[in-house]
Amino acid sequence: MCVPVVEPRALACSLKARAGGWKMKDVERLFCVAPMMDWTDRHCRAFHRALTRHALLYTEMLTADAVLHGDRERLLGFSQIEHPLALQLGGSDPAKIAEASRIAAALGYDEINLNIGCPSDRVQAGRFGACLMREPDLVAALWTAAQGAAPAIPVTIKCRIGVDEQEPREALFALVDKASAEGCGTFIVHARKAWLSGLSPKENRDVPPLDYDLVRTLKRERPDLKIILNGGLRDLDHALAESAGLDGAMLGRAAYQNPASLLEVDARVFGATPPSTSRIEAVERHIPYIETMLARGVPLHAMTRHILGLFNAQPGGRAWRRVLSEQAVRAGAEVQVVRTALAQVSLRTQQAA
Repeated sequence: MCVPVVEPRALACSLKARAGGWKMKDVERLFCVAPMMDWTDRHCRAFHRALTRHALLYTEMLTADAVLHGDRERLLGFSQIEHPLALQLGGSDPAKIAEASRIAAALGYDEINLNIGCPSDRVQAGRFGACLMREPDLVAALWTAAQGAAPAIPVTIKCRIGVDEQEPREALFALVDKASAEGCGTFIVHARKAWLSGLSPKENRDVPPLDYDLVRTLKRERPDLKIILNGGLRDLDHALAESAGLDGAMLGRAAYQNPASLLEVDARVFGATPPSTSRIEAVERHIPYIETMLARGVPLHAMTRHILGLFNAQPGGRAWRRVLSEQAVRAGAEVQVVRTALAQVSLRTQQAA
């Protein structure tokens, strides 16, 4: 495939047009659900939409090469109910990032996010993710390429506060200043270093100490930028407390493992009516999506794996998980499995009343 290079002049023209009155699509980031590999696929995101209409949802990270050469329907397909939706891209070649961004914009994504935070061996081998914290000039070039190729939607950056022996304030400010000088206005900051040698990706989510104060300092000293806090946020209360004075919070594993917490997001964060008022109503709202996907040949367990934690610590929660875990994996399993599991929850709830 011939991949076009985005010339600086093209970006300059798009920025000039914007300054002359043309407005880029607006995306609200007061609350976001983080991109998580093997978790935030399209079925997960569709389920989350039964819990919150307004949270910004993210895809799993996709490499630019996968977008250019892979099965685009499988990798990039989504339902219209998932909006607002951002695609997270990884890569270190500005030309490939540009073409992947153009494709994403044409498909209707609301935002493109560049991954400058993942510490896995695979992304290091490909020279993208957190290792790019050492290359702020390249990060700025990647942003310029992506935004030039997709001028109608925002391109944002998700980063760490540094890697390995870097001094966090110097590393974070260097990257932000380089990218913002090119025009990037939004940064999602995972408030930990990443140790690229000696720690696994899982350990990199827990072991390096958090530094929320540094993220708040970044906002105070760069007030014109939008700064979103990520990393180690335990629940919605914690996210709202630590992100006070910032432009939003991004919740990851906590939102996935305790999805019922998303029922509170629309009212508490956005001042809006949530799509569902209870866990049971959320399941009922999600069932038509499950039926549609089953009709397309998607196995039931590909969808129910994302809803196992919905009734954690609730009457019937154990029965819910047992029914789904045992029955949804069977060949030809139908939506009745979900209804059976839900009936168990309703029964236990009545018994506990």
